[in-house]
Parts: sequence; C-alpha cells; structure tokens
Amino acid sequence: MLPFAVWLTGLPASGKSAIVSLLRPELEALDLTVEVLESDEVRHILTPDPTYSEMERDLFYRALAFLGARLVAHGITAVFDATATKRMYRDLARTLIPRFIEVSVECPLEVCIQRDYKGTYRRGRLGHTATVPGLQVPYEPATDPELRIDTIAVSPVEAAQQIVTLARTRWSVL
Repeated sequence: MLPFAVWLTGLPASGKSAIVSLLRPELEALDLTVEVLESDEVRHILTPDPTYSEMERDLFYRALAFLGARLVAHGITAVFDATATKRMYRDLARTLIPRFIEVSVECPLEVCIQRDYKGTYRRGRLGHTATVPGLQVPYEPATDPELRIDTIAVSPVEAAQQIVTLARTRWSVL
C-alpha cells in the first residue's frame, strides 16, 4: 500500500490528539507503517526552549513539513498532529507530499478552553505566555480541507473512521 500524509489542524484542545490516538491503529490495521508527528514532541527536539516567535514557528513548521515528506517518500504514512497556525505551513506540506489530506478539526474556542488539559489557555490568560493560537496569536483555519470534523458533533472514533474512509475512497489502493 502506498503511504500518504494526513495533517490534522485546529486550535489547541480541539480534539486533534484524541483523533490521532485512534487513527493510528486504524491505519496500521490496513498494513501501513505510521509515524505520528506530534508538534509538542517534535518541538522538544527542534527547539528545546521554544519561544513560539513567528520566526521560530516558520522554521519549525518548514522542518515538520520536510520531515513528513521524507517519511512518506520512504514508505511511511505521516500523521501530523499540529495546530499549524498559518495556512502556508499546511500548504507547504501539500506541495511536498503528493498524497496529502488536510483535516480541519473544528471546535469553538470556548470549548477548547474548557477542554484545556495542558493548561495552554490558562497560561495565556494569566500572562505567562503571549503566543496561544486563537487567544493571542491568530489561527488561520483551513479554507478548503479534504475533511472538516466538528468535534462537538463527531466523536474521536467517528472522526478517525471518516479519515480512513476518505483515504480509502481517494486512493482505492487502500
């Protein structure tokens, strides 16, 4: 089976990681080798003391897109679990990876704030950081994603299944 990439984008705490945790085994069950590129984990390697400045984000997301492209080129399906505040980050990945799916994980900011198990929004509201997407830093939602998932209406299980169904439909080799 041919590898591809899926980029789940959305505000922090919108449900990306919950979906990815269920998507990975679904894809592996299709005999795909899967690597999840979770932004916080990769960021610890690329920028151990992140400032989340615009220049640093630009560098980080260029590197993340390149890493995903290299994985796919070597037969590994890449799943991006990353906010990617600017469309240009996801567009770069799309240009580098021919078999690419962008999934817009949609959830109102108020609900994301309620779900904030990492404390990201709390730190932003307390002034401990000034770089929280959707709060202090603009988030550019996907304009034409292959799939939109409303995490208020769709469970993570259903969302993972929708992504697999889309990939199977798009590339009948799955």
